[in-house]
Amino acid sequence: MADDVPRGEVYDRRFEELAARGVDMHGEADLIDSYNPASVLDAGCGTGRVAIELGRRGRAVSGVDLDPRMLEVARRKAPGISWVEADLADPALTFDRRFDAVTMAGNVLIFVAPGTEEVAVSNVARWLLPGGRFIAGYSLLPDRLSVALHDELAERVGLTLESRWSTWDRRPFGPDSSYAVSVHRLD
Repeated sequence: MADDVPRGEVYDRRFEELAARGVDMHGEADLIDSYNPASVLDAGCGTGRVAIELGRRGRAVSGVDLDPRMLEVARRKAPGISWVEADLADPALTFDRRFDAVTMAGNVLIFVAPGTEEVAVSNVARWLLPGGRFIAGYSLLPDRLSVALHDELAERVGLTLESRWSTWDRRPFGPDSSYAVSVHRLD
């Protein structure tokens, strides 16, 4: 990971400042929560913003991230949540349970190491309960993951596209969208 990328407390401070200005910081949690999952894995959880909010709403949550500095902040803010340091594309990564929902908010799916997207999506399918949902949001950038490839990778592991929006607050997705929020369901 590049040293010039904000991490840990510096990364978290940005969201605190936005919240202090009245910006709603829980759009991801609102959408995920609307599916009424009993359990959620926040994959690429960073400092825990989404997982902590879902936990506050009564969901059983766990978080996983590769960056120890991000997890240090998450653990300090919510020591009662299980925070795991691991690579989402590690085919051996397992948890002691399966989840009703796995989310990758905040561009996580386009920030996994190039070429490992298929393993990461395959892992998500292993971590989901039957009927569970994979909810991912990411920017649509040249030479990065496209929605077509995302759908193809998901189909290969038994995930079917259920919904797609251009924002976490469910604005319609179209050909000019620069962001995608995709919900795939495990058949």
